[in-house]
Amino acid sequence: MPLTDTDRAACLVRAIEATVAGDASAVGELFTDHVVGWSPPVRVSSREELAVELEDREDAFSELELDVKPISVCRDSACVEWVATALHSGPYPFDENRMIPATGRRITLHGVSVADFEGDRIRSFRHYWDEVELLDGLGLRPHD
Repeated sequence: MPLTDTDRAACLVRAIEATVAGDASAVGELFTDHVVGWSPPVRVSSREELAVELEDREDAFSELELDVKPISVCRDSACVEWVATALHSGPYPFDENRMIPATGRRITLHGVSVADFEGDRIRSFRHYWDEVELLDGLGLRPHD
């Protein structure tokens, strides 16, 4: 049975939730073997690479709340605008050399995600969000 636009939107929402929550268990269900993806901290070219990236972040955020508004869903593509709010409850891999310990802060990110589908799975994705908003939420950016 072919995917409907509603199915594609739901798949993309689950993928955003998995990405923010660091839920590697959802990767096999949501993404193709050869998925290509990009977000500010991550670039992947396979499902295995994506699973490793998500595992590295699995304890970083909890109490996730995600509000999404579909912008466009048609044929084999979907694009949604979202707002994610989560508790920074575990170490966050900031870059290759630095882990940010849990701050206990609630962090809010505004973003947009775009996905292309192959059958019932995502074959490519791009997540865009304001990196300064994340730095502020983590307490890493000095304020004037």
